[in-house]
Amino acid sequence: MAEIVELQRNSANWVKVVDDIVRIEKKIFPKHESLARSFDEELKKKNSGLLYTQLGEDIAGYVMYSWPSSLSACITKLAVKENYRGQGHGEKLLEAAVQKCRTRNVHRISLHVDPTRTAAMQLYKKLGFQVDTLVEGYYSSDRNAYRMYLDFDME
Repeated sequence: MAEIVELQRNSANWVKVVDDIVRIEKKIFPKHESLARSFDEELKKKNSGLLYTQLGEDIAGYVMYSWPSSLSACITKLAVKENYRGQGHGEKLLEAAVQKCRTRNVHRISLHVDPTRTAAMQLYKKLGFQVDTLVEGYYSSDRNAYRMYLDFDME
């Protein structure tokens, strides 16, 4: 049974979880996009969080998010191991991260995605994210990104 877990700063399994996530990060993202070297520092920031899917002893995927201001949050990473893709793990992780961000009463959640990552684009749109603009050279000089956002109605 898959369980979504929030990584706690004082967690006894911090090192193991971060090591597993760094391995996933290195496998999925090109070197210049990978946070592998700075993962620990990123996670120690007070305005960031990480959720991961635990399947037995295995981590199937993770989502990293931050809230740089009181009005907005951003999804900084979402990754699912190849052998766990297409099973709804990414969607559940993204939904959980959106809920976490919503508890901070943010008005908008944004993210960047490579337009060629079709499955990711479909997932974000399914959950209500809309394309804001194309950011040329976001990942590298020849790789662009869509900036996408999800707005919340404020009562």
